[in-house]
Amino acid sequence: MRIIAAVICLAAVSQARAEGYEFLAAPQTDLNRMFRVDTTTGEVGVCQFAVKDGTIGVTLCLPAGDGAGPQEAGLYGLAASNHAQEGGVYRVEKRSGRMSACYVLGEQVVCTPQAR
Repeated sequence: MRIIAAVICLAAVSQARAEGYEFLAAPQTDLNRMFRVDTTTGEVGVCQFAVKDGTIGVTLCLPAGDGAGPQEAGLYGLAASNHAQEGGVYRVEKRSGRMSACYVLGEQVVCTPQAR
């Protein structure tokens, strides 16, 4: 019986690790920006395609800045508004209902304080 319980626990841990990030494109229709959130820590990052002369281009990823770093452990996801000109997304904590608006500011991702 203990072996079965251990196998079930290992399977649950493996599943949680496999779902470590969630990804969502910014709703802005002329922007090639993809946001990611660590589903446990809530840390938000963003990557986008950039043109670089003499190459096929590069993937430009920006680090987490103010408010976008790790938060209190939870179950985080991303949500977009339906606004076609919105360049940011919302980080949502699915258990508590708290959310933050996250967007690119300069060379980093920033998020507003969480609220509900």
